[in-house]
Amino acid sequence: MVMLSFLKEEGINPVLLEELERFREDCPPELAGRVPAPQFHYYGREVWEQALAALLCGKNLLLTGGKATGKNVLAENLATVFCRPAWNISFHVNLDASGLIGMDTFADGRVQFRPGPVYLCARHGGFGILDEINMAKNEALAVLHAVLDFRRALDVPGYERLPLAPATRFIATMNYGYAGTRELNEALASRFVVIQMPAISLENLDRLLERRCPALKKKYRQQLGQLFFDLQKKCEGGEISTKALDLRGLLDALELMAAGVPSGPALDMGITNKTFDSYEQGLIRDVMAARVSPRLTRGELFDP
Repeated sequence: MVMLSFLKEEGINPVLLEELERFREDCPPELAGRVPAPQFHYYGREVWEQALAALLCGKNLLLTGGKATGKNVLAENLATVFCRPAWNISFHVNLDASGLIGMDTFADGRVQFRPGPVYLCARHGGFGILDEINMAKNEALAVLHAVLDFRRALDVPGYERLPLAPATRFIATMNYGYAGTRELNEALASRFVVIQMPAISLENLDRLLERRCPALKKKYRQQLGQLFFDLQKKCEGGEISTKALDLRGLLDALELMAAGVPSGPALDMGITNKTFDSYEQGLIRDVMAARVSPRLTRGELFDP
């Protein structure tokens, strides 16, 4: 499997890889489409080893950290290496218990239970990816307490008490300081083991760019990597907002360059235009111009 080969290349502890091989189960054919096929790999041996050890021990993970630290990428990668179907649950202030567990619906002339993503994870041994968990109301999250602690069971009001399948795990992600976020309930936080996600290193960013765009010339790959870190320093210094610190936007810009869009407009579309303040846009373009000419074409950027 590609992901297992990648982990070996990363130098992951062989003992963990052996345990992973023993844990992995064949996904039911009807759920094979739910096993993620990641576009990106997460780079960072220490974080990989911490996450694998936690999940192999039966723990649930909470991934915290700033923007562009790879929380969702790692969550998706973990579901893939464990070969488990994944359900992504995006939290918001209007999400209630029925949106997690399921609800009654009328079908075939009778009332039936329509299962929600947490119920499906519990039944099929899936990985539930709880995205931006600190945006949800505590009242909604309270229904997860028995799912996430030693009881490992889901009580469905009016129906059954469903024990979690042994392979079921939950991986939550959260950012600090985003609009609409709040402090995570202490009782809920205690049910996770927490990994503070580090910022991507320059070396790992270079590897990511090389894997994503292997035809990109080395000198431009290095300059684009340095550009990301220049923007990061500007954000840390309060000179520009974190809207410009967008790794997805940088990768999107690379794809646009490969499609024939000149470097300047491509970087504007991927990064600069995500802030709507003209003064800030000017500062971002100045940082970009110091690293990459805005007039570079596909033929100059990429090897034939």
